Amino acid sequence: MTDLHIRTALPEDDDALARLDRATWSTLHAVQPRPEPPYEPFFNDRFGPRDHLVAESDGRLVGYVKLGFPTPLRVNAHVRQIQGFAVAEEARGQGVGRRLMRAAMDEARRRGALRITLRVLGHNTPARKLYETEGFVIEGVLPGEFLLNGEYVDDILMGRPL
Repeated sequence: MTDLHIRTALPEDDDALARLDRATWSTLHAVQPRPEPPYEPFFNDRFGPRDHLVAESDGRLVGYVKLGFPTPLRVNAHVRQIQGFAVAEEARGQGVGRRLMRAAMDEARRRGALRITLRVLGHNTPARKLYETEGFVIEGVLPGEFLLNGEYVDDILMGRPL
């Protein structure tokens, strides 16, 4: 996508991000049940616009990444964690996810982080491949951590220095 722009989310992005989140929901990456009406706002008390980078193309949001702290502990404040990541189906395979990952790492560095981590389901091969090509390595595996669609799925912890 040549016209792709990555920026910090704005409060008015709430509805578009909520729709994107619902449209991309899948047990490939989600451990929460499929959202049902009445839908909750995308932004909440814990994560607001400042915690999200969005990918915009032709005035439309086609992806986002959510950055947070892995714990509330001060001794862990040098680490950021990717705690949400989605790319619209029609924008996949065009570099949107890669650009969002790189922007998230740049933003984490800008905010003083020395490390970045994430969690990914073991069966999510496309995401795992992307993370590996961006320098993330497996740092831990929680075998059979989630029961999804009748199958036990590993929770994989990945990280990298910044």
